[in-house]
Order: sequence, then C-alpha cells, then structure tokens
Amino acid sequence: MYIKKIKHRELNDSINVLFLLNKRSLCSVVSRYTVTTVESSVWNQLPITKEAAFEVDLPSSAFISNFTITSNGKVYMAQVKERAAARKIYDAAKKQGKTAGLVATKSREIEKFRVAVSVPSGTQMLFSLTYEELLPRRLGRYELSLGLRPGQLVQNLTVDVSITERTGISFIRVLPLKTNRLLSNTAQACCARVHYSPTLQQQNSISSKGLNADFIIQYDVDLRDLLGEVQVYDGYFVHYFAPRGLPVVPKDVIFVIDVSGSMIGTKIKQTKQAMSTILEDLREGDHFNIITFSDKVHTWKKGRTVRATRQNVRDAKDFVKRIIAEGCESIIAFLTPGPLFFVCCLPSVLMFPPFLYQGPISINAKKALGSASLFGLAFGDDADFLLLKRLALDNRGVARMVYEDTDAALQLKGFYDEVASPLLSDIQLSYLDDQAFDITRSLFPNYFQGSELVVTGKVKPGVKDLKVSMSAIDSKKEVKFENDVLASHIKGNGRISSFVHRLWAYFTIKELLLAKLNTTDPATQRLLADKATNLSLKYNFVTPFTSLVVVKPDECNPELIACFQTMMPPMTTTMISTMMPVSSEFDGDPHFVVQLPKLHHNLCFTVDGRANDVLRLLSPPPQGIIVDGHLMGAPPKHGVEERSRTYFDLLTVSSDTGGSGDIMITLSLDAVVVEGEGRDTLPVNQQGSVRRQGVTVSVDNHRSCWIQLAKDVQFLVLFHQYKHPSYLQMAHLGFYITDGRGLSASTQGLLGKAT
Repeated sequence: MYIKKIKHRELNDSINVLFLLNKRSLCSVVSRYTVTTVESSVWNQLPITKEAAFEVDLPSSAFISNFTITSNGKVYMAQVKERAAARKIYDAAKKQGKTAGLVATKSREIEKFRVAVSVPSGTQMLFSLTYEELLPRRLGRYELSLGLRPGQLVQNLTVDVSITERTGISFIRVLPLKTNRLLSNTAQACCARVHYSPTLQQQNSISSKGLNADFIIQYDVDLRDLLGEVQVYDGYFVHYFAPRGLPVVPKDVIFVIDVSGSMIGTKIKQTKQAMSTILEDLREGDHFNIITFSDKVHTWKKGRTVRATRQNVRDAKDFVKRIIAEGCESIIAFLTPGPLFFVCCLPSVLMFPPFLYQGPISINAKKALGSASLFGLAFGDDADFLLLKRLALDNRGVARMVYEDTDAALQLKGFYDEVASPLLSDIQLSYLDDQAFDITRSLFPNYFQGSELVVTGKVKPGVKDLKVSMSAIDSKKEVKFENDVLASHIKGNGRISSFVHRLWAYFTIKELLLAKLNTTDPATQRLLADKATNLSLKYNFVTPFTSLVVVKPDECNPELIACFQTMMPPMTTTMISTMMPVSSEFDGDPHFVVQLPKLHHNLCFTVDGRANDVLRLLSPPPQGIIVDGHLMGAPPKHGVEERSRTYFDLLTVSSDTGGSGDIMITLSLDAVVVEGEGRDTLPVNQQGSVRRQGVTVSVDNHRSCWIQLAKDVQFLVLFHQYKHPSYLQMAHLGFYITDGRGLSASTQGLLGKAT
C-alpha cells in the first residue's frame, strides 16, 4: 500500500525524507482554556536507520503538559522534573552517548518544540505532544492558532477543534489558508466544532512541498452580565470580566519615539507609517503629545498635551513626517525627574518603540510617570525587552515585542488599537475573604474595549453562594456591582470541571513568573521560584523552572531520549553609572555613553574597531589600574556589509595594590579568573567571590561581576548571553564604571579621555 505511494514521492526519496503517515491536531477549548494535542506518525521506508524530527509550534504563553513517543509497541512517557534533576539525567545520558538532540527556538511569539530520534529501517514511530493555554481576548475576539508545517504532503492531515462556552458563542470564523473550500464547521448556541482534513491533491494545490501555514480560528462569546461570568467547580472558581456597552473614556496619551541611530532605515519608516495612521484614529475628546529621544529629547508641544482637533492632528502628522533617525541613544535624560514630560496624571502613556538600549540604567519611572500607565514596544531582536517589560509591570502597563518584518507597522498599530479605548480604571474584583482564598491578581489598572480580565481562586468547602463584587472608575464616577453565584460542587463532567483547577494553576504560575521578574531581592526570587516549581511539578507543566525528560521505562539505568527546557529569561541589573559604555547593538560596535554631570550633557561616541584589536579602556597612571578589552568580529548588518561589527569577548583588569604583587582579573564569556597570591576561577553561571589584597571580585546570580578595586572605584561586567540568538546577536561582555569618584583626574584610555 505504502510502496505505491512512495513511488509517486520522487522528491522525498531523492532527499531521503522519512514518510509521514499522518499528522493530527486535536484541540479542546472549554471556557477559553485550551488543551491541544499534536500527533505525528512517521515510517522509515529507507533501508538504513534514519533520524526523525518532530516539531510543534507552541504559543509563547503555553505550558507543555504531556509528551510521549511510541515505538514497536513501547511507550516512552515524558516526566516533568525540576531543572537541576533533569540536568543530571541529561548529563549522565550524554556521557553514555545516548542523548538525542532537541532544540527550542523562538520565532516571533512562537516557541518551537523539536525532538530528534533515530528510527530503524521499517519501524513506525508515533509522537504525541500536549500543551495548555488560556486564550486572551483582544479587540473583541479570541484567537486560536495552530501551526501546520509538516514539511511534506501528508496522506492523513487532520485538524479537529471543539469549542464549548457556557454563555454562548456570538460568532466564529475560520480564516482561510488559501481557499475556504477545504473547511467545514458546525456551531450551536454554546458549542462549535471545526474540522479540516485536506486531501493530497488539495495540499498540493497550495504547495507541492506540503503546507506551511497557520490555521486560525477567531470567535467571541455572549456575555450580557456587567459583572461577567463566574464558574465554580470542585472547589475552584474562575471569573471572566468583560462588560460590553460601556462608554469610552477620553484619554491623555504621550507617544514617545526613539529616533536614535538604531532606528535608521526601515524601523523609523515603519514607525512613522504607523504613527500617521494612529493619529488619524484619535478621538476629538482625546489629548496627546509627541516626544522624540536619542541623546537629546525633543517635545512637539512643550510641557502639555493638546486636544486632538483636526488641525492639531494635521500638525502632528507633519511633525512625524519630518522625524529623522540620527544621533546616539540614551534614555537617561528622558525618564529621570526634571523635564516636565509627565507632570499630568494621565490615564495612559504609550511609548513607541523605546529601550533598544542595552546598558544598565536607573530610571525613577514611577516618580516620572506618577499614576500614568506605561505601554511599551521593544522593536527588533536587539531591544532590551526584559527591561521594558519590568518597567511596564511596575507602571500599570504592558510591554510587547515588535518583530522586524514587513508587517511591523501593522504590529505597532495593532498594539495601539488594543489600548486605545479605555473603559474603566482601577478595577477591583472582590470575593468575600471567608469564602475564597489563594486568589490570583484581582486589582487591575485598566480595562480596555475588546479585552478581558480573568481571576481564579479556591472556594472553601461548604460555600453554596459565592459573593462577587466589583468597583471601578469610569469617565465620570466610581461604579460598583455585586452578585451571588451558585457554587457547584458536583464532580461530574471531568472535561468541564477539571479545566478550572488547571486554569488556576496555570494562572498562578504565570503570576509567580512575573513577580520574580519584577523583584531584585534574591530571597524573594528564590521563594517565588520554589512556589512556581512545586506547582509546575504537581500539574505536570513545563515552565522555566522545570524540564521535560523522556526515558525508557522499567530500566535501572534509564536512557535519555529527549530533554526539553523552556527559555528562562535572563535577569538584568539596573543602576546608574558615572560612565556608561554600551557594548552592544549600536551598529555592532562598542558604543559609549559618558555622562558629563557638570555640563548636564551626555557624550556619545562609537569606536570603529576590528576583530582581535585590544582597546585600552581605562588607565589612571598614579593608581596602577589598567582595563583592556579584546574585540571579536560579528556578522554585518544587512545592507551595510562593508561596515565591520565587533563585540567585547575578553576583558582584563589589572591593579597594582602595593602589596606583595599585582592583581590580574581576566573575564571571558565563561569564567572570571583572579590571579595574585594564587589563582581562583569563578564560573559566570553561579555565585561566588574572591578577595585579594583589598580587591573584591564577586559574581552574582544575574550573570554580573562586581569588581571593587579601592574606595570609590567599582566596575561592573555583564555577561550578555542569548538562549536563541538572532543573526545579529552574539554572546559578549559589557563594561561599566559604577563608581568612578576615586579615579584620578589624569585617567587615560578611551573612557578616561572622554571624561
């Protein structure tokens, strides 16, 4: 049966691709909570052992909850383990040569799960992966996206989606791949089923190499109660709050646009294009202003926002047209208190696209913004998204990545549309303390048209009616609602009731991750990480604190088949420095920003170095301190291939302590070596410290090395690492002077001469 089909697959035979028997995506949506299982069956029709790769596109918000491999009747079941325990299994198997490769990469807002396993000739192998997520409501709809990228034509390709919403489905639509003739769907008041199963001929009409597309379903629910929908099952509850029909609150909005050299070319063109469209969408009751920044800050209307009249919008569009990206990049002057950019208490502040800046900074953003909300966009892979995310979390807002692509202007406009229509502010969803506990976040700064707020928690045994109340502020006054919800403790339909407690765990872990990101206290970070780890293990979720390990069952020495880890966001350190060299992402060269406090200006310059050059960064002669940096080459930017790009990959700091000998500190991408009265090595991925002749070298758990040479002389070296670097990103070192008060006035070197 299969031999005949293989003969018609000359392309597959010519490149020795294994035969994909079937690929199925089964998705169950219950009250927005989605459980998706992707199955793929391959057959090795070749006369030799061949590697089979199983790849699944995962939404970045999803948690994997199950993975199995079935071969010759044997089932290899995945286990979710704490990261350190999984690492031990991985390392042990690797030493025995039993490890199969697995990679997790990131593409836009998608994580790619990939596992590769050797398949003997004539063997059939089945892969099955399950992941879970909560569909967010944006712009008045929920969107479910399933990746269809089998890499070849598939005899049995199936997508089956079932949607159950207790309050009813108001609409559902399936976006076509190329044509909607291949789609069928059925919908009832509260349920919908979408089935997609194209034939080989239909797949071939789209692409002879197999589908390479996203299968997207959009829908919304009926929700007429202003207090929203509350469901209670088996001691857990979920509250969906998304009132319809409220008037839009007029807003004050400040658009902040990066016009530094990092925005030159397509970025600034797309930003201006999006801004022009956004300005046209402002309502007459809105007020707005525009600020541009690089090493200088320019305000369109000094010290105030203006009403969005037709004339003001036209003037603003003319101002945007004249914007040119040039100059150095520094946001220090922009968000520190002083300039009257945020003197008003604004409902919303939108920042367009800021923080491509990679150095350590200290921004008293709360003091600058007051009660305003900060919404930020990080434009491109070289942007410091985690810094922006932390600032947004701390200032009543959210942050989003904008990916460098042809649709970047649409991404910018799409994000603005999500926050352009505020309906309520300071929303408090409350549940009587003696009825509910372990409640997730219930105080929200804003509610926007087309969005949804979600709260989950536990209900105490014996509670029959859950009392729910809401208070918020609309355009004119404070509003309050209150209602009693019947608490059902029936354990009947497992598919319906089980989603609530898994949703509670999912939401709680997400909030623990955000809380850990938003604190710098090590003890608090450990406590939050422990809580998240315990919940992840209990509910079998693969999170940044756990790993997925597949082993052969019933063996004393299990063989590792695959080990999967989600990406752990690197921690960044923020502080003010007297001199701030930024060794990344400004045309690829070491880029320096030096504060000149007495002149109230920043000096910005770039060094055109070459690979293997050694730069003398600092040398105060009387003090015997020398800091040198070694450059490594980096790939050029597209369109400017003739210009070289470099990073620091090695730094040396030497100090004449006046004691029995000099201290030499060598910092590479992997370790810090301290020499002088012995030799000590500090790995960069674990905490440790060394003290020699009054010099202290400490490595913290944020990949940072602090060097205290003398009183009022302190340096910081950051080890910039990328889990899945883009073409332009390379692991590199950043050097910062965090305390330079003790340096001599005659200090030489690139930084010394600059000051």
